[in-house]
Amino acid sequence: MKDKIEKALEKIRPMLQADGGDVEFVDFVDGIVKVKLTGACHGCPMSQVTLKDGIGRLLKEEFPEVKDVEAV
Repeated sequence: MKDKIEKALEKIRPMLQADGGDVEFVDFVDGIVKVKLTGACHGCPMSQVTLKDGIGRLLKEEFPEVKDVEAV
């Protein structure tokens, strides 16, 4: 599952990198995907929107077993 999540994150990564940010997969535990937002995404006021509406939506659509996405 972790490999699948990492591959799915590759789909959204170019959009984040275009704005100077990035996302790193950290872990998947009990339906929760843990990621680290880096670069311009770290500390950005819109990072929670990116996390929930962008990354979270993508992962939940592809993998029903994903319940939520959290930044660590």
